[in-house]
Amino acid sequence: LHTAYRRQRQMCIRDSIATLLLIRFLLQLTRADFYNPVSQGILKICSPIATPLEKLLPTMGRFNLAVLATAVLVKWMFFVIIAAANGLLTAGIFAYLALAAFELLRTLITLYFYGVFILVVFSWVGTPPHPAARLIGQVILPYTNIFRRFIPPLGMIDISPMVAIFTLMIIRAQILPIIAMQIRPLLM
Repeated sequence: LHTAYRRQRQMCIRDSIATLLLIRFLLQLTRADFYNPVSQGILKICSPIATPLEKLLPTMGRFNLAVLATAVLVKWMFFVIIAAANGLLTAGIFAYLALAAFELLRTLITLYFYGVFILVVFSWVGTPPHPAARLIGQVILPYTNIFRRFIPPLGMIDISPMVAIFTLMIIRAQILPIIAMQIRPLLM
C-alpha cells in the first residue's frame, strides 16, 4: 500500500511539472502577457527545469522546442524510473518517448477543453479581474477564434465555443485512440 501511494504521488508530481511546462510552452506560443503574475510564477517554476535544454534546442519564433522537449522528457522519466526499479531497463525504454508525447497531447486537449469551458462560464457571469482569468483568455481565445471565423453568432448567442468543445471531444474520443493503437506495438 505504501509503495502504491508513493508511486501515485510521484505520478502526480510528474504530471504537474509536465503540465506546467506545457502551459509555459503555450504562453510563449500564444504570446500571452509575460508580465502577468501567473505567467511570472510559471516561468520561475519551469526555468530551472527547461534552461539546460534551451542551450541545445533553439526557439523557432514563438515555438519553444526546449520547453516542449523538457515536458516530454519529464513524462518519459517516470517510465524510466519504473523500469529501472523493476529491473527492466532496456533499449526498448526509448519507445516510451512516444507514449510520453501522447500523454502530453492528451493533457493539451484536456487543458483546452477546460479552458474553453471556463471562458464560457466567464462569458455568462463576467470575467473576473484576476490575472489567471486574463491568462486563460489569452491562451484559449486563439483556438476559439478559429471557429468564430467560420461560425457567425446566432443573434446574441455565440455557439463557436460549443463547436470548439465538441471538436476537442471528437479528437479525444476518435483520434487519440487511433494514435494510441499506433503506439501500443512499440511498447511490446
